[in-house]
Amino acid sequence: MSAFFIDTTTGQIATLNRLVETGIADGNDPPPRPWHPVRGDRDASTLWYAVMRKQTKGVFIGTLAIRHSDHHASLLEGGWSEVAPEEIDGGAAGVAAGPFSR
Repeated sequence: MSAFFIDTTTGQIATLNRLVETGIADGNDPPPRPWHPVRGDRDASTLWYAVMRKQTKGVFIGTLAIRHSDHHASLLEGGWSEVAPEEIDGGAAGVAAGPFSR
């Protein structure tokens, strides 16, 4: 299962661990909609990878890119934005608070 998930309605990024901690997921099955896996390596770390998101056709999509790579630069040029590591899991508010809980 993916390490990162995106709420397709808000663009919020969360780790699988955080979704399990908040009761949104159970760790065995994928989290329910609107959470969708972010494409990329399950063992990815934000030390080496950038979590990227883009809103298209009214929904948010996500992917991972190795930082400072040509692919990363191409995504930025294509309108993708990098999610700051401190925003992942809802930042100070947490995933279970506000519009991110489902």
